[in-house]
Amino acid sequence: MHTVAVLALDTVVPFDLATPIEVFDRTRLPGGRPGYRVVVCAERPTVTTGVFDIAVPWRLDVLADADTVIVPGVTDPGAAAPAPVLDALRAAEARGTRIASICGGAFTLAAAGLLDGRRATTHWVAAAPLAARYPRVQVDPNVLYVDNGQILTSAGAAAGLDLCLHLVRTDHGAAVAADAARLSVMPLERAGGQAQFIAHEPPAPDGTTLEPLLTWMRQNAGRDLALADIARHAGMSVRTLNRRFRDQVGTTPLRWLHRIRVHQAQHLLETTAHPVDRVATQVGFGSVTAFRDRFRRITGTSPQAYRRSFRSG
Repeated sequence: MHTVAVLALDTVVPFDLATPIEVFDRTRLPGGRPGYRVVVCAERPTVTTGVFDIAVPWRLDVLADADTVIVPGVTDPGAAAPAPVLDALRAAEARGTRIASICGGAFTLAAAGLLDGRRATTHWVAAAPLAARYPRVQVDPNVLYVDNGQILTSAGAAAGLDLCLHLVRTDHGAAVAADAARLSVMPLERAGGQAQFIAHEPPAPDGTTLEPLLTWMRQNAGRDLALADIARHAGMSVRTLNRRFRDQVGTTPLRWLHRIRVHQAQHLLETTAHPVDRVATQVGFGSVTAFRDRFRRITGTSPQAYRRSFRSG
């Protein structure tokens, strides 16, 4: 039987720990047979969550017999993971064991070097710190999970469910995964990525000389702004503007402007009943078609679906 080992570190997030246990332990194959054997392991017999303590029956040596290892997040993902844990994860990776992280667990995988040169994700709040601390990791803050084959990572909270259901589907097919999803009261596949949940545009790096220009662009995003208009306001050539944006912000002026417009559109979709075409005009898009296309590219979902999910009142 496929063994899933869930690794519990000190200050483990209870939700992250419980998610794989619930999904894999309740998965049933045709005829009612269990799909997985689930074990919880730790470096020591007792692990604290910060709210309560957990008695953990298995130690790190159980990872040697696991087919899949799940690494949940901890309260402070930036805290150093114990060396024996990192060594055990490296050994599991060398054996070809499938290893997946939930939320801030990506920091533990990165500390072990398992994400070097790989695309990965984590909770959007922690994406920038993960990228800054581990520059060899290709951090994508916009998706619910990333499957690199042997190494997988997921975003925060409910995205751990998405990842676990994806693993069930990979191992046992869509029908078994659909049954597991129903037990979790979750769709087997959710529309869009975690970009739709991001509550603010990432700030520009400290000390950037473009901050006054970024503020002006944010305040005038609803206008018909061309690249030449932005360069003229900044008092520099288009070529220089593009170079400084890439150096200081990490993207182009127009891509940054599109993200600001989409963020403003998200606010309007949440708080007003304005038709989508009116929202498109208000935030500066020349056509509703261009707006829908850009909105889906950035958030992974449509304006209508976003409104259904997030509109208040």
